[in-house]
Parts: sequence; structure tokens; C-alpha cells
Amino acid sequence: MNETLAKWITESKRIVFFGGAGVSTESGIPDFRSVDGLYNQQYQYPPETILSHTFFMRRPEEFFRFYRNKMLFPNAEPNAAHVKLAQWEKEGRLTGVVTQNIDGLHQKAGSKKVFELHGSVLRNHCMRCGKFYDMEYVMNSTGVPRCDCGGTVKPDVVLYEEPLDDAVVADACTAIEQADMLIIGGTSLSVYPAAGLIDLYRGHRLVLVNKSATPRDSRADLIVRDPIGQAFSELP
Repeated sequence: MNETLAKWITESKRIVFFGGAGVSTESGIPDFRSVDGLYNQQYQYPPETILSHTFFMRRPEEFFRFYRNKMLFPNAEPNAAHVKLAQWEKEGRLTGVVTQNIDGLHQKAGSKKVFELHGSVLRNHCMRCGKFYDMEYVMNSTGVPRCDCGGTVKPDVVLYEEPLDDAVVADACTAIEQADMLIIGGTSLSVYPAAGLIDLYRGHRLVLVNKSATPRDSRADLIVRDPIGQAFSELP
């Protein structure tokens, strides 16, 4: 166990966790940019192209073929990191989870205050009438999922070229600004504007938990190189 990290956690009252794809890889969900991630798998188009607004509008059939195959993991379960964060929130020491992930595993573990910067695969809405559809509906449909009204059902996931939700960003910013400890885990801190949010933190307990180096290592007060699930399972 990292004694410094454990001590800071027990002393803090407003912890905020900022996480990326690495938080969910231990739950069997592949990371886009890791060695075994989607960017290193063969597909007709690069994932970044397929997961863009332009591609979604122009080639929705191809988008959904990729989306169902590579983005939906209905059987994934929370790992030790998700569980520990939910525990800290219940104990009153964690005030929010800011996540770049779209899998809903934080909520599945019991977290309530989750700011999903990039949306969620669990929510889908008709582009014409706004009707809600769950993940199972999209997963079990064929071709382009259609609403009862005939409109296209679009996942509530922020695609490339699309803006982040202003309200979600505002809430995440407030949580980070008010935090007395900021733990960043499982992210390369290379995706903007999300990565830029950590600049709002003004405290002196900035912890980076990541297996590889990030562009922000020099800003950290503490760096932990262990897999995040392993690191968190040892904490109080």
C-alpha cells in the first residue's frame, strides 16, 4: 500500500476522482490508445473516423456495425477501483467522479455523483422525437436502430466533432475547483478539452495513478505506477 496516498485519503473530505479508459480495462473494456486498444486493431476505417459525427451522419450502418461490436460491453462488471470510489462517496469523503468513460460502471458500482463528460452507452434517444431507448434496444436491433416514429436512435455518446455537454462540464469544473484532493487515474491526459479540466485544481494533493507517464506528471504531488484496480484495492 502507498502509505502517503492512504494517509491523504483518510484526511481528505472533498476528494474528486478524474478517470479515463484505464479505469475500465480491468473490467474487460479495451482502451482506445493502449497497445491492445482499438487503435491497434484492424478495421475498414480508423476508430477516430468511425466515431465522428460526420461518419455517423453519412454512413450510419457502418457506424452501428462498429459501435455494437466494439463499444458495447453489457456483461462488464465494476472492478476494485469502481467499488472503492463508491465506498468513499458513501463514507462522505468523495464528492464526485469525473469520467471520460461511457460504460456506466461507476453507477453500477454504486456511485451517485458521476459527471460523464463523454456521455453514456446506456442512454439513447430518437433524433426526431426524443424518445428514450436503453442499450439493449440498440444492441439487439439490426442496421440503423429506428424509433417507433421512424427516426434514427442515436447513442448519448459524445462523438468526435461534437461538443461536450455544458451542464456536465460546469458541474465537473465546480467539483474539481472545490476539491481538497484530486486523484487522476487510468488516463493519458491527452484528450481535450476533458484533460484541461484538471488545471482548475488548486490544492496540493494531486495524485496520478497511471501505468505509463503522462504530460502532467510534473504537476503531480504523488505518482503511483500500479494498475489502478490493484492500487485502490489496498487503500482504506
